[in-house]
Amino acid sequence: MKPFNFLALLLFIAGLGWVLTLSEGTVRQIQKTYYLAISPIISKGGKTEQFAKEFLNEVEHSADLKKKLEQSNRERDRFKLIASQVRHLEDENNELRAALNFKKQTEFDVIPAKVIRKQPLQWGKTIEIDRGTENGFGVSLCVLAANGGLVGRLHQPGDQVSSILLVTDEGSQVSARVEDTSEVGLVTGRRTNYGEAPKLRLRYLSKNASIRKGMKVYTDGRGKLFPADIPIGTIEDFESGPVHGEAEITPSVDFSNLKTVFVITNQPHD
Repeated sequence: MKPFNFLALLLFIAGLGWVLTLSEGTVRQIQKTYYLAISPIISKGGKTEQFAKEFLNEVEHSADLKKKLEQSNRERDRFKLIASQVRHLEDENNELRAALNFKKQTEFDVIPAKVIRKQPLQWGKTIEIDRGTENGFGVSLCVLAANGGLVGRLHQPGDQVSSILLVTDEGSQVSARVEDTSEVGLVTGRRTNYGEAPKLRLRYLSKNASIRKGMKVYTDGRGKLFPADIPIGTIEDFESGPVHGEAEITPSVDFSNLKTVFVITNQPHD
């Protein structure tokens, strides 16, 4: 092969490789420039001229479609943002409505508070709320959810932010009774793995207690730390031991979706 031909072949291969690495839009622009450059020298009415015109029209049409697509995508993103804001406002409105309804229906004097922080670890079961001693809060006040279920008790009240020890914490103890029975016991939190739904244990029941799955558990008011008849949870399983029986309980409160709580301010104390 002659040196000139070999050099031409190398240039062709290099040029082909360069073109293949370009984006589709860049290749189109190169083709457009090429056809615009040769359009003055190709024959009028020839197939090459017709092909060049059709190609140039296609490029212009593609660029126009690209602009319209980009505009549509921007409009779509804007509407998604608006829809997200509307859903957020609807959620806040529903929470406010639920809070107002709960305050009207409950027999207790309650102050609503927003949950502003949750413990990241499953076994560190405390939350923080945006109310405190400025609202008359003191230690051990009972805290409820919007469905009336027991959340826990005020643990560390601050001026504007307070900590609540949840009923699901291992350090929590609540005197409780089982519906339609004479059984009473002590509800404590049970450690679970990270990501698992929290569970409770009802201990010191009669070892042969007639307890079935689905029975409700309520506070019994002993010790006056928690008012009586507040829903705690539902029996999931019962185990009879050599001395006492124990039951596993699913809490009445969905702690993973807890956003608003209600602090009872008129409960009796010893």
